[in-house]
Amino acid sequence: MLKDKIAVVTGAANGIGKAICEVFIKNGAKVAGIDITAFESADAENMRCYRADVSDTSDCERVYKEIAGQYGRVDILVNCAGITRDAMTKKMTEEQFDRVVAVNLKGTWNLTRLIGPAMQQRQSGSIINISSVVGVFGNVGQANYAATKAGVIGMTKSWAKEFAMKGGNVRVNVIAPGYTMTDMMKTVPPDLLEKFKGMTMLGRLAEPSEIANAALFLASDLSSYVTGELLNVNGGMRL
Repeated sequence: MLKDKIAVVTGAANGIGKAICEVFIKNGAKVAGIDITAFESADAENMRCYRADVSDTSDCERVYKEIAGQYGRVDILVNCAGITRDAMTKKMTEEQFDRVVAVNLKGTWNLTRLIGPAMQQRQSGSIINISSVVGVFGNVGQANYAATKAGVIGMTKSWAKEFAMKGGNVRVNVIAPGYTMTDMMKTVPPDLLEKFKGMTMLGRLAEPSEIANAALFLASDLSSYVTGELLNVNGGMRL
C-alpha cells in the first residue's frame, strides 16, 4: 500500500503514533519518527528516530533539514504529537493552557508549514492530523485540550484548500479518535474505563492499531479522492 513512501510521524515513540509507525512500515513505508521522549528501540532498516520538540519552531526546522537530507522528500506527514494538562477552567493555570496549545496546535502547524509547501511543489502528498473526540464534542475539565483539537480540525480544512491550489494535489485529512487503550489510558481507574466503554455503541475502547489503520487508509491511494475530511474513529462515542 505504501511501498517506498517516506512518512514523517510525530508523537512516534508511544501510543497511537507508535502504532501508526508500525502499520506504515508493515505496508512498505520508510518512517521518520519524531518524539520529544526517548524511543524504546534504535534506528531500524525502515525507521529512523529523531528527538525534537514539535512546539519549538527552530527544533522543527532542524529535524526537517535532517529528514530531507536523509530521504530527499516526504510523501506522508502524520501530526500525532499531543499532550493533556487537565483542569477545570477556574483552576487551570496559564502554564497548563499555554503548553497544551504549544504542543497540540502550534506543534501541528510547525512541521506542516515546512512539509506542506514542499509536497505542493512536487504536486503529491498526504497530510493526516490527529484530533480527538474531545475536539468534536468538548469535555469537562479539558477546555484547553478541546480547543486545540478543534483547532486542528479547522487547520486541516484550511490546509486542504491551500495545498490543493495551483495543482498542488496534496490531500489533508483529520482523524478524531475516541478513547484509545494507550499506556496513558491504562492508568485510568477501572470504573472510569467502564463508563467510557458505555458511551460507545460498540461497548469497548479502541486499540491503537485501529486508529493506525484509519491513518493507513488516508495515507494510501485507497483515499485518493478524499481531502478536507474529518474521520471519526470512536466506536460511536458521544460525550
